[in-house]
Amino acid sequence: MNAVAIIPARGGSQRIPRKNLKLFNGEPMIVGSIRTALASGLFERVVVSTDDEEIAQVARSHGAQVPFMRPAALADAYTGTAAVIEHAIGALDRRYDYTCCIYATAPLLQARFLRQGLQALQAAPDKSYAFSVCGFGFPVQRALLINDDGSLRSMHPEYRTVRSQDLPAAYQDAGQFYWGRSEAWLRGDVIFSELSLPVVLPRHLVQDIDNEEDWLRAEYLYAALKAGGELQP
Repeated sequence: MNAVAIIPARGGSQRIPRKNLKLFNGEPMIVGSIRTALASGLFERVVVSTDDEEIAQVARSHGAQVPFMRPAALADAYTGTAAVIEHAIGALDRRYDYTCCIYATAPLLQARFLRQGLQALQAAPDKSYAFSVCGFGFPVQRALLINDDGSLRSMHPEYRTVRSQDLPAAYQDAGQFYWGRSEAWLRGDVIFSELSLPVVLPRHLVQDIDNEEDWLRAEYLYAALKAGGELQP
């Protein structure tokens, strides 16, 4: 398969210090993403893009490659994922048809959904990306905001009296993986646009990890899914 996985993993995470190396289920968080990518059989190479020597050592010891170190200019809290992937594609010694960005903090990642993403992209030559999404648990059109005085207001007042079942379903980025044609990454094609296809995941298989509460929820989900046999390859 003419595809490469790129796992971005900078060392300076702020909300959860050293997040990519923090132990999850007894091993550094990044190891789960590396293992799933390798086990999927979809990639010629699984590459970690990092600025951190300890992360690089852990990645190599679990089968990933770290053929370059990410420059400091692309390792701050403001650099977007797309810029990191573009740099990684250019830093490799060859160009692959497909490049899949896999987040290091995706402990619920499953190879079956990676396969679905690649298959969807291969079947749609006019599209640039395919990535994981899941539905919101409640219609986003009925979202509430808290005013400065502590009172509530509707984000979209026009939908206050519309029944939930009459509102179109909305989806969020599941924060697991982003398949893309390498040329699309390099062109800077917009991911959150009509150029992308969805890989819809069940909500109970998704937990983005940005803060300590997210981490705790991910641990609970992982334990429950493991006990129920839902952590499929």
